[in-house]
Amino acid sequence: MVMDRASAQYDIEKKSLLVAYLLWAFIGYVGAHRFYLGRPLSGLIMLLLSGVTLLLAFASFGLLSFLWVFVAIWWLIDALLIPGMAARSNGRTADRIFGSRR
Repeated sequence: MVMDRASAQYDIEKKSLLVAYLLWAFIGYVGAHRFYLGRPLSGLIMLLLSGVTLLLAFASFGLLSFLWVFVAIWWLIDALLIPGMAARSNGRTADRIFGSRR
């Protein structure tokens, strides 16, 4: 009975690769997928980098728009890193839920 509750709790809290990739595809340039996968610091850095890049592009009338390349490269690399980030997040969740029951 206790294991059933723990398993149900894990199923509720585990992170989905599908959701992570959807966040990455649609709003990943602001780090949404990183926030979802429990990486708030790097998500915040990505959000700030995107914001600063956007402001610089507007302030320079497009002259500094090439800075988006850095955000785009990070965004593309994250496509390869998402499975590992999800596995680590789900591992931490499993350790927290099942750790005291082992």
